[in-house]
Amino acid sequence: MDHSRVPVLEALLEFRRRGDVVIGPPGHRQGTGADPRVLEVVGEGVFASDVLAMGGLDDRRQSQGVVEQAQQLMADAVGAETAFFSTCGSSLSVKTAMLSVAGPGEKLLVSRNSHKSVVAGLILAGIQPVWVHPHHDDRWDLVHPPEPADVESALAAHPDAKGMLLITPTDWGTCADIAGVARVCHERGVPLIVDEAWGAHLPFHDDLPTWGMDAGADLVVTSVHKMGSAVEQSSVFHLQGDLVDPTVLKQREDLLGTTSASSLVFLTLDGWRRQMVEQGAELLTAAIARAGRIRDVARDLPGIAVMGEEVLGPKGAFELDPLVLTMDVRGLGITGYQAAEWLRAEQHLDIGSADACRISSRFTYGDDDAAERRVVEGLRALVEGAAGIERPPHVALPGPGELELESVMLPRDAFFGPTEQVPVAQAVGRVGAEMISPYPPGVPAVAPGERITQAVVDYLTTGVAAGMLIPDSADPELKTIRVVAD
Repeated sequence: MDHSRVPVLEALLEFRRRGDVVIGPPGHRQGTGADPRVLEVVGEGVFASDVLAMGGLDDRRQSQGVVEQAQQLMADAVGAETAFFSTCGSSLSVKTAMLSVAGPGEKLLVSRNSHKSVVAGLILAGIQPVWVHPHHDDRWDLVHPPEPADVESALAAHPDAKGMLLITPTDWGTCADIAGVARVCHERGVPLIVDEAWGAHLPFHDDLPTWGMDAGADLVVTSVHKMGSAVEQSSVFHLQGDLVDPTVLKQREDLLGTTSASSLVFLTLDGWRRQMVEQGAELLTAAIARAGRIRDVARDLPGIAVMGEEVLGPKGAFELDPLVLTMDVRGLGITGYQAAEWLRAEQHLDIGSADACRISSRFTYGDDDAAERRVVEGLRALVEGAAGIERPPHVALPGPGELELESVMLPRDAFFGPTEQVPVAQAVGRVGAEMISPYPPGVPAVAPGERITQAVVDYLTTGVAAGMLIPDSADPELKTIRVVAD
């Protein structure tokens, strides 16, 4: 295919050339109705590019298939048979994928380190999750993705499961053995969904971890805004094989998606695909080298431990994304929350992810020499200034298995059924009726339908006291928890 073509961008240019007068949405009329004070901040180009996909960029009655052409080019670029654009982020794409494989009351194997959007999909669809638990790393106090043997055991115990949903890469850059998991799933004739939200860049460089389509996954969801150069909410789901019906997938997307899709998302997805096909290898080579230089500096800083290849192996990670720099800062006597807040306040450096133990940054080809200097200077300043940061309160980190809560109800039944708000101390032993997701990474420590334990309460309450954010709980301060009514 001709990857110099960018159908959506070309259609926008043609729309401007024609000089159409649009008497319909969007109401800002390509910026003529926008508040000048807004234009001053975001620029005229944003509004001028905000055009209806149908009846604007494309013909409403006899569609020229502008978006379809762009999707075909995307599929060809990454080795998929079919690609669908989503303008609602991978939070919607992963729900679409799940609903295309399992329905109300049916079982789906799900990696328990899934983002809250996956749990939301379980709730909306009424799917019964069969949790496949990741492996706890005692040294780093984090978890690595499930392995093929874990999936094989779960499928043996639940032969009626409709498929498997795997999360890779994780928020900390560790990756699963996708090919091994795909092989296990396909031996039983069920599809593998890979939530590869952090992996849109993977198809475009040989030194990056294995891309899900190349590894045999049936359906792969990516967030191009995370590691690519499309705008926020840009997501694509990719399909191959015959285990997921593309018509079903499109109908599920139509069920959940917006009827007012953003052309800004479409055109930046289209442009990013062209950029990656034409320049991706060169751009990513430079980004990998830059990340390596920063990693070398971080390794030499006292009090900072850089996660590396020591995590590879059985019960650990299968691969690591070299563009991810995960650093444990407990040796500085502070939490990751404190490190991130200090870097933002004192160095004007937004580091990325942070939790009680670590901070993590993801580098892309959008970073330049100035950004590299700022990161290096910021990390050195953090080491020098850590002694002046207030000592943090203790966080009761969960040990191996302590976040593997017992599921006693369907997430849907617990979430939509009768509930009550109880003091946190009284929640132990009760069944959770809400998601409680420390952010980042946004993985629920408690999902609806799980029985709450003392260990998870201790972790969450001490975490909140130390700076943990829980934006989805009814009570973000976690003085109370919503549980299933007795």
